[in-house]
Amino acid sequence: MLRRAVIHVRGLVQGVGFRPFIYRIAVAHGLKGYVLNLGDAGVEIVVEGKEGEIENFIRDIYDKKPAVARIDSVDVEWGKATGEFSEFRISVSCDKRSVRSSVIPRDVAICDLCLADMLREGSRWFHYAFTACAACGPRFTIIEKLPYDRENTTMQDFPLCEECLKEYQDPMDRRYHAQGICCSKCGPQVFLVDKCGNPVECRDPIGEVARLLSEGFIVAVKGIGGFHIAADASNDNVVLELRRRKNRPQRPFAIMSLDVAKVKSYAYVSEEERRLLESFERPIVLLRKREDFSLSELIAPGLDTVGVMLPYSGLHYLLLMKFDGLALIMTSGNLPGRPIVVDEKTALKSLNGLVDYFLLHNRRIVNRCDDSVMRMVGGVPTFIRRSRGYVPGYFEVPFGRRDVVGVAVGAEERVVGSLLYDGRCIAFQHIGDVDNLESLDALRESILFSLRVHNVRKLDFVACDHNPAFLTTRLAGELAEEYGAKLVKVQHHHAHAASLLLDCEMPRDAQALIVTVDGVGYGTDGSAWGGEFLLASYSEFTRVGSFKPQPMPGGDLCAIYPCRMLAGILSSVMERDELRELLTTRCLDGFPRGEQEVDLVLNQLYGGRSKLLHTSSLGRVLDAVSALLGVCKFRSYEGEPAMKLEAAASGGDPFSVDLQLPVEREGASFYLLDSSALLLSVLESLNVGTRTADVAASVHRVIAESLAEAAVELAREHGVKCIGISGGVAFNNLIVSTLKKKVTARGYAFLQHRDISPGDGGVSQGQIAAALSNIL
Repeated sequence: MLRRAVIHVRGLVQGVGFRPFIYRIAVAHGLKGYVLNLGDAGVEIVVEGKEGEIENFIRDIYDKKPAVARIDSVDVEWGKATGEFSEFRISVSCDKRSVRSSVIPRDVAICDLCLADMLREGSRWFHYAFTACAACGPRFTIIEKLPYDRENTTMQDFPLCEECLKEYQDPMDRRYHAQGICCSKCGPQVFLVDKCGNPVECRDPIGEVARLLSEGFIVAVKGIGGFHIAADASNDNVVLELRRRKNRPQRPFAIMSLDVAKVKSYAYVSEEERRLLESFERPIVLLRKREDFSLSELIAPGLDTVGVMLPYSGLHYLLLMKFDGLALIMTSGNLPGRPIVVDEKTALKSLNGLVDYFLLHNRRIVNRCDDSVMRMVGGVPTFIRRSRGYVPGYFEVPFGRRDVVGVAVGAEERVVGSLLYDGRCIAFQHIGDVDNLESLDALRESILFSLRVHNVRKLDFVACDHNPAFLTTRLAGELAEEYGAKLVKVQHHHAHAASLLLDCEMPRDAQALIVTVDGVGYGTDGSAWGGEFLLASYSEFTRVGSFKPQPMPGGDLCAIYPCRMLAGILSSVMERDELRELLTTRCLDGFPRGEQEVDLVLNQLYGGRSKLLHTSSLGRVLDAVSALLGVCKFRSYEGEPAMKLEAAASGGDPFSVDLQLPVEREGASFYLLDSSALLLSVLESLNVGTRTADVAASVHRVIAESLAEAAVELAREHGVKCIGISGGVAFNNLIVSTLKKKVTARGYAFLQHRDISPGDGGVSQGQIAAALSNIL
């Protein structure tokens, strides 16, 4: 009996060779009909044939799908065969949308087959940097609208030559209906210019850049999602010069090596880390340095890790193959604090003083997209930055209503915009710190693209942080007014907690004890929070504990000069003269204006303490410890003192020093962790000559143990079974690993981020979940 099946497939099914795959298995099963891309990033299939063959065909959709594809659902509507088809074909895409939307395709690293084509002499793609097929290449960064067809991408600028067109139309070719295919005859071209934009005549621009890099020059390289700044990672003088030009004295640079074998010569690579490095997404992975680290120590000064990625485009492969060295620095091409540069005109203007040459190509970039960054935390791959290869990211909201549409703008640092659409939270690319107009414009562009590509004309809500001073809060107000939406403000740490609940797919009525620990967040009482115990659900939270609020002499200056924070924490347990002696003998180089500044800080602490801004931030506590140990007394980039403290702890014995971090009850059910007592015990250990590494390791242990002690007791009192951690401190492997061990040993489920960043890059996803829960 012949039957007809109308099939709608939802997931990551455009831009991954899905239609050619469907064509091949339909023909193999003797079916007739068509497959086409829909305007919502889904795929529609209509087949007619024997019922058993159709059933086997549907089974093959799941079992044999392309490796980079992801299937969220397959909806099948059965009917009688009409006999209208004489063959199976790939039909022209349409703007029609199915019952549920699908997924915008992500950028995919060059596949092994295309790499082999690129390296095979005599091949049309020999040493051609833009070689691609249906299974690989840029997607999100070149797409202008849906459906994902060539005419809707920047590849429309490059009409196919006769040979490429033949492959595009051949059902048995892996480039069949691959929108990004091209060759040296018809595709984008690479060219080299000097810092003034003058062409540099050479037969092989990539080879010439490899030579220039070997000679110590610094080169801007246009990639898939924006520009990189490339330099020799082994040359101290070059790295130092790059730091001078970028005004980046300490912040680590990411590096790129040709393969894992080269990486293993300077870093340790576990099996899970190797999997991440070689994945389709190709993120930067933080790896532990080998003791005989063979690259410049100036790449990641004061850290025991280095951020490494493998080539993910043909251009990268050719550059690394022709470069005579272990690794290249490949850091984001932007001015400090500004978005990554994506076009030649801006690059030549803004990067002019940073680089000596520009390696350019003529394919337009639609969506800027920085590299993703990951590290193993508590045995789990964790996103420090979720961007290229992983965006857009789609998260099912357990209580999502498909008729409610909303936008979230994040906080101020590491900002990512998110969209609630069709019952899912869709997170877009990393923007960065939105404390300037250029970054604000980049965030606005990202959000407007998400609305345009999903055909959104009306919003129900716009969510933002509680802090009225953020530029993102202003943007949220403008969007709410423009789209007639409700403005929903979500407290910063509640957004962290809600993002963790969403990441762990917790139901709407779930409640957990969540340790939300970071640098700073605007509290509901007007103080600076950052070391909180929240009894949280999606819709609400109760603050049931925190680190002891400490004075911040100079306010935000404490985040830049952690010796100020150290003074604030110790001022409640030390006499003024005693504290002054400590600061002038051990920490004077942490005060730019010397003893005069020390006296000013002490006057604030002992003369008007109650008037100072106070913070409960664990991030600031770690900064203060870092300063006291002499590890880091000036913060040149976000998280630097705490990151270097964790690095110092990696070589220490966590059980060698008896430190104290008392957990005290305040009132009926509020717990305080006394950071003053912790710093005092650290000082006492230093006074008896204990090794810095041992003290640093012991600090991490006692913090994690005290967090676990308080969390378990609070969970018991409030009758919850789940304990989790979120916020920037959740990147700290030592703290998270110990906390996880202690919590699970007491029989509680431990909630940990996996797909959403625990840092501020995950805030907008938490804002979406919290706002939706409150307006339903």
